[in-house]
Amino acid sequence: MANAPGLRPTPDRVRETLFNWLGQDLTGWRCLDAFAGTGALGFEAASRGAQRVLLVEREARLAESLRRVKVRLHADAVEIVCAPALGVLQAQGPASFDLVFLDPPYGQGLLGPALAAAARVVVPGGWLYAEDAQPLTDLPVPWRLHRQGRAGRVHHHLLRRASDLPADAPSFRTD
Repeated sequence: MANAPGLRPTPDRVRETLFNWLGQDLTGWRCLDAFAGTGALGFEAASRGAQRVLLVEREARLAESLRRVKVRLHADAVEIVCAPALGVLQAQGPASFDLVFLDPPYGQGLLGPALAAAARVVVPGGWLYAEDAQPLTDLPVPWRLHRQGRAGRVHHHLLRRASDLPADAPSFRTD
C-alpha cells in the first residue's frame, strides 16, 4: 500500500475488536469507508459479505492503490471514489448505508462535520465506527455510544444511530 503523510491504518487488534462488536457476518450490508486510506476496514467488510462497500479517498495515489487491491482480492462489492470524504457523504441519499467508517486525519477538524453528514446517510438503527486521537464526548443527535476502546493513541468508538429518528432529521442539538 502506498505511503502518505498522516496515513494511519487501523491497527489489526482494533479492527478485530470492531468486527467482534459488529458480528462476523455482514451479508447484505451497505458500507461506506469515508476516509479509506489503506481501505482495511472497507475490504474487511466486503470479505464478511457486505453487498456494497464504497471506499472514499481524496489522495489519487492512495485511490489507485485501493483499485489495485480491489482487483487482486476480486472484491466486486467494492467501489472506489477519489474525492473529498465530506462532499461524498453529503452527496449520498438518505438512509443509504448500514455502516459508515470514519477515521479522518487527526487534528484537521473533520470528525465533527463527518459525524453530522453521516447521520443522514446511516439507516435508523445503523452503525458508525469512528477513530480519533481523543475519546468522543457530547455526541450529536442522533448518535448513541454503543462501545468504545483504546489501543495506544487510538480511541475507537462504535456508535448506533437512534432508530426513533428519521434519516433526514437534523444531526445537531437545538437546546
